[in-house]
Amino acid sequence: MDKEYVLKKWLENDLSEAEAEAFKALDDAKLYEEIAEEAHRFSGNHQAKVPTFETINNKLKEKNVASFNWMRIAARISAVIVIALTVFLYWNRDVTTTVSTEIAQKETITLPDNSIVELNELSLLDYNVSNWNEERTLSLKGEAFFDVEKGKRFDVTTKLGKVSVLGTEFNVLSKGDLFKVTCYEGLVQVRYNDEVIELPAGSEFSLDSGNAQKSNIVIAEPHWLKDMSVFKNTPIKAVLTELELQYSITISDSISTKNLRFTGAFEHNNLNNALKSITQPLDLTYEIINNKEVTIQNAKN
Repeated sequence: MDKEYVLKKWLENDLSEAEAEAFKALDDAKLYEEIAEEAHRFSGNHQAKVPTFETINNKLKEKNVASFNWMRIAARISAVIVIALTVFLYWNRDVTTTVSTEIAQKETITLPDNSIVELNELSLLDYNVSNWNEERTLSLKGEAFFDVEKGKRFDVTTKLGKVSVLGTEFNVLSKGDLFKVTCYEGLVQVRYNDEVIELPAGSEFSLDSGNAQKSNIVIAEPHWLKDMSVFKNTPIKAVLTELELQYSITISDSISTKNLRFTGAFEHNNLNNALKSITQPLDLTYEIINNKEVTIQNAKN
């Protein structure tokens, strides 16, 4: 049945039963009824007639065009969002996350696989989050303790060597010409130059100014995690430098430091106790002038 004929009969309220069924079967039937209803509602004259077929057909076209325009706008917005997201992901696919620490500052980092990194003072760590599931790789300058979740190979690269594990606890120190790897749990593989060193739990590899050495350890975790600095037969100048860094102080001394060496430890949260730990075994005295300045001298002076 012709659509235009049915609509004209409907507008004249002169539909037969068959024509009424044909009208209801139209895709736009509800829309025509809404337009006619609005025309009656907003007309000032209650006796006003239903608009002509041409009028109502034009309204329908306008409504369909508006709907189509909104669909086009929505499609464009969706396209823009998709393109923007694609560009963002493209440009950020190699974005590196960098974490650094200052003097006497430590930082705990939780990696995307829930591995934990404890970053020591004056250290810097770089890693890529976007492809972490494919490549668990970090770059380290300074010192960090790693508690690695089991999974794909986990690599720590430094200036002097590379450390690889699958899941373990280990510490890496890379400062200047010193490179030290300590394994506390599991198995660690250390690469430097063309050599590969296997470190089981309880062992340590150190490379100091080109001199490589492998040794055993008896501690369960690095001392610095417990806010302690530990030394073994270390020149006193290096010990005092570490003390200055930990407490952000300046130390002046009148002692002969050429052959003076220290074996022991000092804590990081009490300057008085730290100075006692260093000076008493070496028969030295100290004076805290203010919160930023300390003097050290021989006891006999």
